[in-house]
Amino acid sequence: MQGRSPTQDSLRRLRRDRVAMVGAIFLVLVALVSLLAPVLAPHDPIETNLSMRLVPPGTPGYPLGADELGRDMLSRLIWGGRISLLIGFSAVMVAMILGVAIGLLAGYFGSWTDSVTMRLVDILMAFPAILLAITIVASLGPGLRNAMLAVSIVGIPYYVRIVRGNTLSLREQEYIQAARVTGASDGRIMFRHVFPNTLAPLIVAATLDVGWFIMAAAGLSFLGLGAQPPTAEWGVMLSTGRQFIRNAPHLSILPGSAIFLVVLALNFLGDGLRDALDPRLRE
Repeated sequence: MQGRSPTQDSLRRLRRDRVAMVGAIFLVLVALVSLLAPVLAPHDPIETNLSMRLVPPGTPGYPLGADELGRDMLSRLIWGGRISLLIGFSAVMVAMILGVAIGLLAGYFGSWTDSVTMRLVDILMAFPAILLAITIVASLGPGLRNAMLAVSIVGIPYYVRIVRGNTLSLREQEYIQAARVTGASDGRIMFRHVFPNTLAPLIVAATLDVGWFIMAAAGLSFLGLGAQPPTAEWGVMLSTGRQFIRNAPHLSILPGSAIFLVVLALNFLGDGLRDALDPRLRE
């Protein structure tokens, strides 16, 4: 259609993707519930009540039951969403900022800068991501902050590769050569002309990576390397619940379902963004 910008065209295609919109709406609802945890949570997430120990879902005052210490599962799920989403989005932001900076420098200047950078990236990518994260946390010590740092470091090489590949092709374009002729500095060219043209793949990668980072952080907490009890975090809840899987399966099913649904919604949204931002699909 005449007169429609590429951004408007992409948003129109995204709105028409029902699966992606369902994922986006679900994520917005989860984010709002997590932000309003102090208001919506019926109980203190770490308050114990041994008289209600392991009560099943549907118990008056405990709609989703209680854990082995009588803590309300609904309150812990709501507060746990805060931590899990914070880890996912914060880790992606750290990994993307560092990855973009390194990728731009490597792709734009090339030569030995590119060679050294990509060999270091290859070394990091040679290790399985979760094993590398476990090694980093084990070296730094268990804790929520160290777990977030570990998954961020693991994610940096992927953003370096994305930005470096796009930069290699963009730096030879005519408008980049024209900017050099006009006397624009290398920094201005990279962040004014090259970086904006790498945003589309970065947005898609970041959306998909948030889900992976949430799962990785939950996995580290499950192993005792991430958030520590009594913190209300989905990975910690899953780790504790496995001990009562026969007597109280809701302790594992509820946090596991929360992780599954959030990651699924992120993948739906990421796939929709990938299709919406693909210039080959424009009418």
